Amino acid sequence: MTPFLRFFSTLLLALATLFAGVAPAHAQLKEVPELKARVTDQVGMLDAAQRDRLEAVLADYEAKTGSQIAVLLVKSTEPEAIEAYSIRVTDAWQLGRKGVDDGVLLVVAPGNPSALRRLRIEAGRGVQGVLTDAKSKRILQDVIAPHFREQHFYEGLVAGVGAIATLLNEEAFPPPERTAEQKKSDKASEYMFYGMLGSLAAGLVLMIIVGITITRLRYKASGNSPGEFIVGAIIGGILSGGGRSSRGSSGGGGGFSGGGGSFDGGGASGDW
Repeated sequence: MTPFLRFFSTLLLALATLFAGVAPAHAQLKEVPELKARVTDQVGMLDAAQRDRLEAVLADYEAKTGSQIAVLLVKSTEPEAIEAYSIRVTDAWQLGRKGVDDGVLLVVAPGNPSALRRLRIEAGRGVQGVLTDAKSKRILQDVIAPHFREQHFYEGLVAGVGAIATLLNEEAFPPPERTAEQKKSDKASEYMFYGMLGSLAAGLVLMIIVGITITRLRYKASGNSPGEFIVGAIIGGILSGGGRSSRGSSGGGGGFSGGGGSFDGGGASGDW
């Protein structure tokens, strides 16, 4: 075999070995979980009460500001580093509002080796002015990691989310828009209000008509001034007529979804 053919054969073998090693790795990439809640715990780091409390905190923050913060707890991101895995998650979830890009993802992978990192803050394009890479790193190292080293996972997540929210509050993001369900509820309340006013007006007119009719009958029997009876009947009918109004509220239940926000890899990774 000539030196050229030997070199060519060696090159082909090397390429075949390379692709054979890469293909299984891609086939084993962790699947991105479906986005159903602001807190996704696939590890059991939180109990049900803790998960619900953190979910409520994040939902309340989104309702007040419009910004979306989500927490994802996975056993491991292997064979990917946490950075590659988290960007796949943000591509799928699209946290934050479209055009505002005010979403943030906090990923925890306790089963990762140190080389792949176990903590990650992925910052949306629109929040990187206040949630910089350096500040994200500081939150991971100085806020979350100390709690995690003591196995206080809930406290660490709450502290981390609080630190993230504090930084986001420094940015003047657009106010949150009301959801379609909220607008529908507002419209229903408006119709109910005008319907109630219409019923009240119709009842008032009916009371006046009845009062005038009774007044005329009494006037014929008593001979007093008809004006006195009419005014007295109207005032008496208004004062004695009771009106009740009901106020209802409809809560927005259902699943959680991203708002179309985009990410470009900004953020930081860490460990504990």
